Amino acid sequence: MSTYRVGFLGAGNMARALVKALLEAQRATPDQILASDINEERLEAIAERFGIHTTLDNAQVVRFSDILFLSVKPQVVDKVLPTIALHLRPETLVVSIVAGVPLRALEARLPQGSKVIRTMPNTPAMVLAGATALSAGEHVTAEEVRIAKDFFKTLGRTVVLDETLLDAVTGLSGSGPAYVMLMIEALADGGVKVGLHRETALMLAAQTVFGSAKLLLETGEHPGRLKDMVTSPGGTAIAGLHTLESGGLRRTLMDAVENSTRRAAELGAEMEHKLTQDNK
Repeated sequence: MSTYRVGFLGAGNMARALVKALLEAQRATPDQILASDINEERLEAIAERFGIHTTLDNAQVVRFSDILFLSVKPQVVDKVLPTIALHLRPETLVVSIVAGVPLRALEARLPQGSKVIRTMPNTPAMVLAGATALSAGEHVTAEEVRIAKDFFKTLGRTVVLDETLLDAVTGLSGSGPAYVMLMIEALADGGVKVGLHRETALMLAAQTVFGSAKLLLETGEHPGRLKDMVTSPGGTAIAGLHTLESGGLRRTLMDAVENSTRRAAELGAEMEHKLTQDNK
Protein backbone atom coordinates (compact mmCIF):
# COMPACT_ATOMS: atom_id res chain seq x y z
CA MET A 1 0.00 0.00 0.00
CA SER A 2 1.31 3.44 -0.94
CA THR A 3 1.75 6.05 1.78
CA TYR A 4 1.21 8.94 -0.64
CA ARG A 5 -1.74 11.27 -0.29
CA VAL A 6 -3.31 11.67 -3.70
CA GLY A 7 -5.34 14.68 -4.83
CA PHE A 8 -7.46 15.30 -7.89
CA LEU A 9 -8.32 18.75 -9.20
CA GLY A 10 -11.34 17.80 -11.29
CA ALA A 11 -13.45 14.69 -10.74
CA GLY A 12 -14.38 13.81 -14.32
CA ASN A 13 -14.15 10.52 -16.18
CA MET A 14 -10.37 10.13 -16.11
CA ALA A 15 -10.13 11.06 -12.43
CA ARG A 16 -12.83 8.52 -11.61
CA ALA A 17 -10.98 5.88 -13.62
CA LEU A 18 -7.77 6.56 -11.72
CA VAL A 19 -9.51 6.52 -8.34
CA LYS A 20 -11.14 3.19 -9.18
CA ALA A 21 -7.86 1.71 -10.40
CA LEU A 22 -5.80 2.95 -7.44
CA LEU A 23 -8.28 1.52 -4.95
CA GLU A 24 -8.66 -1.83 -6.74
CA ALA A 25 -4.87 -2.17 -7.04
CA GLN A 26 -4.52 -1.19 -3.37
CA ARG A 27 -2.18 1.67 -4.24
CA ALA A 28 -4.19 3.94 -1.95
CA THR A 29 -6.99 3.81 0.58
CA PRO A 30 -10.08 6.04 0.37
CA ASP A 31 -8.69 8.15 3.23
CA GLN A 32 -5.59 8.91 1.16
CA ILE A 33 -7.58 10.44 -1.71
CA LEU A 34 -9.14 13.91 -1.90
CA ALA A 35 -10.91 15.30 -4.98
CA SER A 36 -12.31 18.71 -5.84
CA ASP A 37 -14.67 19.88 -8.57
CA ILE A 38 -17.05 22.77 -9.24
CA ASN A 39 -19.89 20.28 -9.73
CA GLU A 40 -21.32 19.21 -6.37
CA GLU A 41 -23.32 16.36 -7.87
CA ARG A 42 -20.17 14.94 -9.46
CA LEU A 43 -18.40 15.10 -6.10
CA GLU A 44 -21.30 13.42 -4.33
CA ALA A 45 -21.29 10.64 -6.93
CA ILE A 46 -17.55 9.92 -6.67
CA ALA A 47 -17.65 10.05 -2.87
CA GLU A 48 -20.61 7.69 -2.68
CA ARG A 49 -19.13 5.22 -5.14
CA PHE A 50 -15.56 5.07 -3.82
CA GLY A 51 -15.75 6.41 -0.25
CA ILE A 52 -13.12 9.08 -0.86
CA HIS A 53 -13.11 12.59 0.57
CA THR A 54 -14.24 15.51 -1.60
CA THR A 55 -14.26 19.29 -1.42
CA LEU A 56 -15.18 22.36 -3.45
CA ASP A 57 -11.90 23.98 -2.38
CA ASN A 58 -9.03 23.43 -4.81
CA ALA A 59 -6.53 24.93 -2.38
CA GLN A 60 -7.38 22.25 0.19
CA VAL A 61 -6.57 19.54 -2.34
CA VAL A 62 -3.26 21.15 -3.27
CA ARG A 63 -2.17 21.43 0.36
CA PHE A 64 -3.24 17.84 1.04
CA SER A 65 -1.48 16.15 -1.86
CA ASP A 66 1.86 14.41 -2.19
CA ILE A 67 0.83 13.54 -5.75
CA LEU A 68 -1.54 16.02 -7.37
CA PHE A 69 -3.46 15.05 -10.50
CA LEU A 70 -4.51 18.00 -12.63
CA SER A 71 -7.59 16.63 -14.41
CA VAL A 72 -9.58 19.69 -15.44
CA LYS A 73 -10.68 20.75 -18.92
CA PRO A 74 -8.02 22.56 -21.01
CA GLN A 75 -10.18 25.67 -21.27
CA VAL A 76 -10.11 26.24 -17.49
CA VAL A 77 -6.54 25.20 -16.71
CA ASP A 78 -5.38 28.84 -16.71
CA LYS A 79 -7.87 29.59 -13.93
CA VAL A 80 -6.81 26.60 -11.84
CA LEU A 81 -3.03 26.94 -12.06
CA PRO A 82 -2.79 30.12 -9.92
CA THR A 83 -4.45 28.24 -7.06
CA ILE A 84 -1.88 25.48 -7.38
CA ALA A 85 0.97 27.98 -7.44
CA LEU A 86 -0.17 29.64 -4.22
CA HIS A 87 -0.42 26.45 -2.17
CA LEU A 88 1.92 23.93 -3.82
CA ARG A 89 4.58 22.34 -1.61
CA PRO A 90 8.03 21.99 -3.27
CA GLU A 91 8.04 18.21 -2.86
CA THR A 92 4.58 17.65 -4.38
CA LEU A 93 4.52 15.88 -7.74
CA VAL A 94 2.06 17.46 -10.18
CA VAL A 95 0.73 15.03 -12.79
CA SER A 96 -1.21 16.68 -15.61
CA ILE A 97 -3.92 14.77 -17.47
CA VAL A 98 -4.95 17.96 -19.28
CA ALA A 99 -4.90 17.33 -23.01
CA GLY A 100 -2.69 19.54 -25.13
CA VAL A 101 -1.01 21.63 -22.43
CA PRO A 102 2.81 21.44 -22.75
CA LEU A 103 5.15 21.14 -19.78
CA ARG A 104 6.61 24.57 -20.48
CA ALA A 105 3.16 26.15 -20.23
CA LEU A 106 2.39 24.37 -16.96
CA GLU A 107 5.76 25.20 -15.45
CA ALA A 108 5.39 28.87 -16.43
CA ARG A 109 2.41 29.18 -14.07
CA LEU A 110 3.90 27.17 -11.18
CA PRO A 111 6.70 28.01 -8.72
CA GLN A 112 10.21 27.64 -10.09
CA GLY A 113 11.51 24.12 -9.61
CA SER A 114 8.06 22.51 -9.51
CA LYS A 115 7.94 18.80 -10.27
CA VAL A 116 5.59 18.29 -13.24
CA ILE A 117 4.76 15.24 -15.34
CA ARG A 118 2.56 15.53 -18.41
CA THR A 119 0.50 12.52 -19.47
CA MET A 120 -1.65 11.49 -22.42
CA PRO A 121 -4.07 8.72 -21.41
CA ASN A 122 -7.03 7.57 -23.48
CA THR A 123 -10.67 6.74 -22.77
CA PRO A 124 -10.26 2.93 -22.52
CA ALA A 125 -8.57 3.75 -19.20
CA MET A 126 -12.15 3.97 -17.91
CA VAL A 127 -12.33 0.17 -18.18
CA LEU A 128 -8.68 -0.36 -17.11
CA ALA A 129 -7.56 -1.03 -20.68
CA GLY A 130 -5.96 2.31 -21.43
CA ALA A 131 -2.75 3.39 -23.12
CA THR A 132 -0.90 6.23 -21.39
CA ALA A 133 2.26 8.11 -22.35
CA LEU A 134 4.20 10.11 -19.76
CA SER A 135 6.75 12.90 -20.17
CA ALA A 136 8.63 14.32 -17.21
CA GLY A 137 9.67 17.91 -16.56
CA GLU A 138 13.29 18.76 -15.82
CA HIS A 139 12.88 18.74 -12.02
CA VAL A 140 11.32 15.27 -11.81
CA THR A 141 13.52 12.41 -10.59
CA ALA A 142 13.69 8.94 -12.11
CA GLU A 143 12.04 7.56 -8.97
CA GLU A 144 9.14 9.99 -9.34
CA VAL A 145 8.70 8.93 -12.97
CA ARG A 146 8.56 5.31 -11.78
CA ILE A 147 5.92 6.17 -9.18
CA ALA A 148 3.75 7.96 -11.76
CA LYS A 149 4.21 5.12 -14.25
CA ASP A 150 3.15 2.58 -11.62
CA PHE A 151 0.01 4.62 -10.93
CA PHE A 152 -0.96 4.68 -14.60
CA LYS A 153 -0.15 0.99 -15.07
CA THR A 154 -3.25 0.33 -12.97
CA LEU A 155 -5.21 1.76 -15.93
CA GLY A 156 -3.56 -0.36 -18.62
CA ARG A 157 -0.29 -0.04 -20.52
CA THR A 158 2.15 2.83 -20.01
CA VAL A 159 5.15 4.23 -21.84
CA VAL A 160 7.59 7.03 -20.94
CA LEU A 161 8.51 9.27 -23.89
CA ASP A 162 10.14 12.56 -24.70
CA GLU A 163 7.54 15.32 -24.76
CA THR A 164 8.22 15.97 -28.45
CA LEU A 165 6.40 12.69 -29.17
CA LEU A 166 3.25 13.40 -27.17
CA ASP A 167 1.46 15.02 -30.11
CA ALA A 168 2.03 11.78 -32.04
CA VAL A 169 0.64 9.83 -29.07
CA THR A 170 -2.41 12.11 -29.14
CA GLY A 171 -2.89 11.43 -32.84
CA LEU A 172 -2.57 7.66 -32.39
CA SER A 173 -3.77 6.37 -29.02
CA GLY A 174 -5.39 9.55 -27.69
CA SER A 175 -7.67 9.99 -30.69
CA GLY A 176 -7.51 6.34 -31.74
CA PRO A 177 -10.57 5.15 -29.79
CA ALA A 178 -12.70 7.37 -32.04
CA TYR A 179 -11.26 5.69 -35.13
CA VAL A 180 -11.82 2.24 -33.68
CA MET A 181 -15.39 3.04 -32.65
CA LEU A 182 -16.09 4.17 -36.20
CA MET A 183 -14.61 0.92 -37.51
CA ILE A 184 -16.72 -1.15 -35.09
CA GLU A 185 -19.84 0.75 -36.12
CA ALA A 186 -19.03 0.21 -39.80
CA LEU A 187 -18.37 -3.50 -39.30
CA ALA A 188 -21.69 -3.81 -37.48
CA ASP A 189 -23.45 -1.95 -40.29
CA GLY A 190 -21.94 -4.45 -42.70
CA GLY A 191 -23.28 -7.27 -40.57
CA VAL A 192 -26.75 -5.74 -40.62
CA LYS A 193 -26.54 -5.34 -44.39
CA VAL A 194 -25.95 -9.06 -44.83
CA GLY A 195 -28.76 -10.08 -42.47
CA LEU A 196 -27.59 -9.98 -38.84
CA HIS A 197 -29.63 -8.36 -36.08
CA ARG A 198 -28.17 -5.00 -35.03
CA GLU A 199 -27.31 -6.05 -31.46
CA THR A 200 -25.74 -9.29 -32.63
CA ALA A 201 -23.69 -7.54 -35.30
CA LEU A 202 -22.44 -4.90 -32.85
CA MET A 203 -21.45 -7.51 -30.26
CA LEU A 204 -19.61 -9.60 -32.85
CA ALA A 205 -17.82 -6.55 -34.27
CA ALA A 206 -16.74 -5.26 -30.86
CA GLN A 207 -15.60 -8.68 -29.64
CA THR A 208 -13.67 -9.24 -32.87
CA VAL A 209 -11.75 -5.97 -32.41
CA PHE A 210 -11.16 -6.71 -28.72
CA GLY A 211 -10.03 -10.27 -29.34
CA SER A 212 -7.77 -9.32 -32.23
CA ALA A 213 -6.04 -6.63 -30.15
CA LYS A 214 -5.61 -9.04 -27.24
CA LEU A 215 -4.18 -11.69 -29.55
CA LEU A 216 -1.63 -9.23 -30.90
CA LEU A 217 -0.57 -7.95 -27.47
CA GLU A 218 -0.32 -11.36 -25.84
CA THR A 219 1.47 -13.18 -28.66
CA GLY A 220 3.76 -10.34 -29.68
CA GLU A 221 3.35 -11.42 -33.30
CA HIS A 222 3.52 -8.93 -36.15
CA PRO A 223 -0.01 -7.94 -37.23
CA GLY A 224 0.79 -8.96 -40.79
CA ARG A 225 1.53 -12.52 -39.65
CA LEU A 226 -1.71 -12.68 -37.65
CA LYS A 227 -3.57 -11.32 -40.67
CA ASP A 228 -2.08 -14.05 -42.84
CA MET A 229 -3.27 -16.71 -40.37
CA VAL A 230 -6.87 -15.76 -41.27
CA THR A 231 -6.25 -15.32 -44.99
CA SER A 232 -6.65 -18.55 -46.92
CA PRO A 233 -5.93 -18.72 -50.69
CA GLY A 234 -9.06 -17.81 -52.60
CA GLY A 235 -10.98 -17.47 -49.33
CA THR A 236 -13.34 -14.98 -47.72
CA ALA A 237 -10.77 -12.90 -45.81
CA ILE A 238 -8.64 -12.11 -48.86
CA ALA A 239 -11.77 -11.02 -50.71
CA GLY A 240 -12.59 -8.63 -47.91
CA LEU A 241 -9.00 -7.39 -47.61
CA HIS A 242 -8.95 -6.64 -51.34
CA THR A 243 -12.00 -4.43 -50.85
CA LEU A 244 -10.36 -2.61 -47.92
CA GLU A 245 -7.17 -2.01 -49.88
CA SER A 246 -9.17 -0.78 -52.87
CA GLY A 247 -10.97 1.66 -50.57
CA GLY A 248 -7.68 3.00 -49.20
CA LEU A 249 -8.29 2.00 -45.58
CA ARG A 250 -4.59 1.75 -44.73
CA ARG A 251 -3.77 5.18 -46.17
CA THR A 252 -6.88 6.74 -44.65
CA LEU A 253 -5.96 5.57 -41.13
CA MET A 254 -2.38 6.78 -41.56
CA ASP A 255 -3.69 10.16 -42.71
CA ALA A 256 -6.06 10.30 -39.72
CA VAL A 257 -3.17 9.82 -37.28
CA GLU A 258 -1.04 12.39 -39.13
CA ASN A 259 -3.79 15.02 -39.26
CA SER A 260 -4.73 14.47 -35.62
CA THR A 261 -1.07 14.81 -34.63
CA ARG A 262 -0.79 18.06 -36.59
CA ARG A 263 -3.92 19.43 -34.90
CA ALA A 264 -2.62 18.42 -31.47
CA ALA A 265 0.58 20.38 -32.15
CA GLU A 266 -1.43 23.44 -33.20
CA LEU A 267 -3.61 23.32 -30.08
CA GLY A 268 -0.57 22.80 -27.86
CA ALA A 269 1.17 25.82 -29.37
CA GLU A 270 -1.94 27.94 -28.81
CA MET A 271 -2.19 26.84 -25.20
CA GLU A 272 1.52 27.43 -24.56
CA HIS A 273 1.27 30.93 -26.04
CA LYS A 274 -1.78 31.73 -23.91
CA LEU A 275 -0.30 30.52 -20.62
CA THR A 276 3.20 31.92 -21.11
CA GLN A 277 2.04 35.28 -22.48
CA ASP A 278 -0.59 35.72 -19.78
CA ASN A 279 2.10 35.09 -17.18
CA LYS A 280 4.31 37.94 -18.35
